[in-house]
Amino acid sequence: MNNTMDQSRRRLFNRRAQQAIRPPWSRTDIEFTDICTRCNLCIEACETAIIFRGDGGFPEINFSQAECTFCTKCVSACKEPLFNDPQQEPWQLRAVIDNSCLALSGIWCQACKDACDARAITFTPAIGCAPQPAIMLDSCTGCGACVSPCPSQSISITAKEPR
Repeated sequence: MNNTMDQSRRRLFNRRAQQAIRPPWSRTDIEFTDICTRCNLCIEACETAIIFRGDGGFPEINFSQAECTFCTKCVSACKEPLFNDPQQEPWQLRAVIDNSCLALSGIWCQACKDACDARAITFTPAIGCAPQPAIMLDSCTGCGACVSPCPSQSISITAKEPR
C-alpha cells in the first residue's frame, strides 16, 4: 500500500513539473531541477519580469502580464549549465485557443492577433458570425504575447505536439 501511495505522489509531482514552463533554452525539466541552484539571477535579469520563483523555488514563466522577448538575458545571467545554445529554437511551446474565446462565441475580438508580432494568429471571415481565430503553428514562437491581452483568458501556452 505504501508503494502505491509513493507512486501516486510521484505521478502527481511529475505532472506538476511537466506543466511548469521554464525559461527559454532551458534543458529538460529533470536536468533543470537537478542543476538549478535557485539563485534568482535569471529572475532578476528578465526584461519583461515574466520569470518568477515557482514550485520549490525553481524559475517558471508566467505570461499573464507580458511576453518573452527572447532577449537571452536569463541565459547570460545564469552561472550554471542550465541552458542550450540560444541560436537554437528557444522552446517547444505554442499558443492554444480554448472554447471560451469571444470570437468563437460570435463576439468580434482580435486582441490576440493585434498582440502577435510573429503574425501567427489569423482570423478567417465567416458569413453571419465573427471572424474565427486560427494559430499557424509554424509561425508561433510560444512567446506568450497573445495571453495577457485576451479579455476572456482563452489562450494558454503549452508544449507543441510532435509532428
